[in-house]
Amino acid sequence: MLRVAVVGSGPSGCYTAQSLVQQDPAVCVDVLDRLPCPYGLVRYGVAPDHEKIKSLQGSLRTVLEHERVRFLGGVRVGGPGGLPVARLRELYHAVVYCVGAATDRRLGIPGEELPGSWSATDFVAWYSAHPDAADAGFLHGVRSAVVIGVGNVAVDVTRMLVRGAAELRPTDIPQAALDTLAASGITEVHMVGRRGPSQARFTTKELRELGVLPGTEVTVDAADLELDPADPATLPAVQRRNLEVLRGWAGRSAAAAARRIGLRFFLRPVELLADDAGRVGAVRFERTAPDGHGGVSGTGRFEDVPAQVVLRSVGYRGVPLDGLPFDAASGTVPNAAGRVVRDGAPSPGEYVAGWIKRGPTGVIGTNRPCAKETVASLLADAPALLTKPVPEDPVAALRAAGIAPVTWTGWLAIERAEAALGARLGRGVVKLADWDALLSAARSA
Repeated sequence: MLRVAVVGSGPSGCYTAQSLVQQDPAVCVDVLDRLPCPYGLVRYGVAPDHEKIKSLQGSLRTVLEHERVRFLGGVRVGGPGGLPVARLRELYHAVVYCVGAATDRRLGIPGEELPGSWSATDFVAWYSAHPDAADAGFLHGVRSAVVIGVGNVAVDVTRMLVRGAAELRPTDIPQAALDTLAASGITEVHMVGRRGPSQARFTTKELRELGVLPGTEVTVDAADLELDPADPATLPAVQRRNLEVLRGWAGRSAAAAARRIGLRFFLRPVELLADDAGRVGAVRFERTAPDGHGGVSGTGRFEDVPAQVVLRSVGYRGVPLDGLPFDAASGTVPNAAGRVVRDGAPSPGEYVAGWIKRGPTGVIGTNRPCAKETVASLLADAPALLTKPVPEDPVAALRAAGIAPVTWTGWLAIERAEAALGARLGRGVVKLADWDALLSAARSA
């Protein structure tokens, strides 16, 4: 029996486990996660009002309920207090790291560390009830917000900033986040990209959602559309549809609305400016223009946009895991077809899949072929891997190391506790948002 540990229970981890048990009837998989809850970014990275995407949890659940797959939550690998990578390697014939890209890229500009400047990742974690997130006063005293970036995450946080309580109450958003968003005084959000509309990374479906938010007007500067050098006829279908939506908004007459979303292009952030209290008070942008080579160059003209909160959404980035090699330039673990490469050679029994393998690219479905490639490498190596003796049940070794894994039964108890909390609040399921509540619920099993 080939025993494999998959570290990470998001889409890449679940697809890796699924591919393993589908292709080899003699493999057993333990899916380990630092958190007591499975599903990774599907649980903690998808906006609560996106029920269709969140429904993907159903297919991931099927994987984790397979008879040869076991979920072990609350197991930290590497880092302070975590199970060392070398020890984990001793407990299994093979280990596949599917740990994603856990941090955000930086802007690298003055003022980025000012109070009121946050990564979109922090904001998403807060409204998604990630147990490491805290209410950092994101929206206290905020009237105007700037979201830097024009991808789907930027669209998500822009939409959540202006969502009303009536629209969010039926979702699983934690109660504290719901109360904060409902009491928010935000009236204006600027979503800003340094390049043109044809180079924006959002999808048309996400973009259109901004135009149907109750009590909210979307504005687009027609001059930005005219400055874009791209010939719409030469663009991929998604970009063409995006431009059609943007043109429709740019051609509308201004209407009275309680909140306004301004989509801005050809603006590059150069500095976050402090107010009298030492917090973010505005963002200074330099106007850019197409450089004729697919990029942009500065024009020397600047514009200050008032904002009491800035959310930076310029991409995710992988972080090093103690005990594994790491390429700081790409934010990935060096690998060859999923085999971890140490000192120029594949390391026996160590593999990667997902964003930590290829970088934060693609959509959720991109993780399927990525996982299959890694699994093909692992199964090709299986005859050599099976020569290594491993414990009959690694969980006993984990417990001996002071680790008390949250099993699938514990996760089901968390689900019941979240349903009960929602019932008490007169809502549907409501997420538990802190470690103590999650672990207490898991132990009740």
